[in-house]
Amino acid sequence: MIGLEWPPSDVEHGGGMIMRDTDRALVQAATAVAKLRCRSAQHTVAAAARTTDGRLFTGVNVNHFTGGPCAELVVVGAAATQGAGELETIVAVGDRGRGVVPPCGRCRQVLLDYFPSLRVIVGPPDALRPVPITELLPETYVRTDHPVEVPAAPRTGVWPMPVVPGSRAAAED
Repeated sequence: MIGLEWPPSDVEHGGGMIMRDTDRALVQAATAVAKLRCRSAQHTVAAAARTTDGRLFTGVNVNHFTGGPCAELVVVGAAATQGAGELETIVAVGDRGRGVVPPCGRCRQVLLDYFPSLRVIVGPPDALRPVPITELLPETYVRTDHPVEVPAAPRTGVWPMPVVPGSRAAAED
């Protein structure tokens, strides 16, 4: 894309990031896919994502009575299939002119797990904005197979006991 800053920098504006030309192009790409491919009950949302190296991937959801992947997860799979690296920004657009739709809870968790520095475009048509995925899923669930920072043991080799409000130390008994 000629004339666009790459890699883009996040510009803060009023407490949040502002839309860049590359973000607007991503919304346009998802909107075009929604208009072209979301014409039945099986496909109602389109998504587009950009990688950190500027590659673009699109996909649509797959509705089925047994469930099915959301458009954002289809994009993650399509990007992985093509050997893409880190996703930088993603957006989903609904069918029938519904505009940008935020990711569901499951997608928020998957996107955060796979791409913790991902930006997600959300908001009404006149106030679209990219937000960090961490802002969309604060206090996230941590799976047991994820590495967790464990506090270091005190020098005595005994782990500290949690303090329960209103309780007293065992030595006070």
